[in-house]
Amino acid sequence: MNSSYHLSNDRSLVAKALEIIIPVGLIVLLLFWCFRIAQPFIQIFFWGIIIAIAIFPAYRWLGSALGGRNKLAAMLVTLLLLVILIVPSLMFAGSLVETAQKLSAGLSEGSLSIPAPPEKIKSWPIIGETLYDFWRLSSGNLISAVSKITPHLKVFGLWLLNTAAGAGFGIVSFVIAIIIAGVLLANGERGVQVAQAIAVRLAGERGIELVQLSGATVRSVARGILGVALIQSILAGLGCLVVGVPGAGLWALLVLILAVIQLPTILILGPIIIYVFYTASTVPAVLFAIWSILVGGCDTFLKPLLMGRGVDVPMLVVFIGAIGGFILSGIIGLFIGAIILSLGFKLFQVWLNEDMRQEEASGTF
Repeated sequence: MNSSYHLSNDRSLVAKALEIIIPVGLIVLLLFWCFRIAQPFIQIFFWGIIIAIAIFPAYRWLGSALGGRNKLAAMLVTLLLLVILIVPSLMFAGSLVETAQKLSAGLSEGSLSIPAPPEKIKSWPIIGETLYDFWRLSSGNLISAVSKITPHLKVFGLWLLNTAAGAGFGIVSFVIAIIIAGVLLANGERGVQVAQAIAVRLAGERGIELVQLSGATVRSVARGILGVALIQSILAGLGCLVVGVPGAGLWALLVLILAVIQLPTILILGPIIIYVFYTASTVPAVLFAIWSILVGGCDTFLKPLLMGRGVDVPMLVVFIGAIGGFILSGIIGLFIGAIILSLGFKLFQVWLNEDMRQEEASGTF
């Protein structure tokens, strides 16, 4: 009788365990399924949130100027951002396609000619002799020169195609993210209340302060790092378009990447300046050189102007975040990675300083 009692008790425990495990398992399965379905859009949605936070002050000012018509303000801000994104992208893409068509036609018809190299290139250290010989061969027999570097061209071509595809997907992602940002802005006040409520539940009384710090950090990095990088890339691309540099869109994209990861844009613009001096007349070449130097140096006064005060983030953090995001998620990860790691760094600072303050306060008693 005692054994039958234990057996029934064990069955009861198993039944109760199953009653708990099965619903929990179904909930976990449902959550995992929802995550897998939403996973392709999570990154774009986060980018939309970042854009909305970055331009929220401008949206609020425009809403006040329009007499409190917030939905109209959100629509106008969204349209403006789409124009700023799409118009330069179409210009640069058109230039890149036109350049590729000209190069292809010139190679197939044999009409593509390269000027002879100047003698002073020989005196350049390390690469002078090799560059001069290859340049001279290209000016005399371009087909033979191209055949020598065909394996390298294949590797570069694959990289270029992948980069172009990534840039195209990035532009589409930007468009979707801007639309999401517009929807969030139209419901901005409600969104702020929800964020504060979640933060208070997670962090207690300091939740609202952390939300404010997070918003300030996102705006600072988005405007001071990403905004300046976009300005530099657009200005560099426009300069290349004006003087007729082939593939202006590609150079603008490379300038954007360098600017985000905090490397000097002259690494890209310097060789282009040399190319323009050899292919264009003196006045346009000088003007382009001055323009490129200004583009490369404009971040020195734009960053302090746009980043604001009290939310400084070390450039190393931005660099690591941008590179890591780019490796993980491509072009759009370049932007999100810089912002997310900067935000994590600022929140870690707050947590660390709070612990230090508590230790100092406990040491005084």
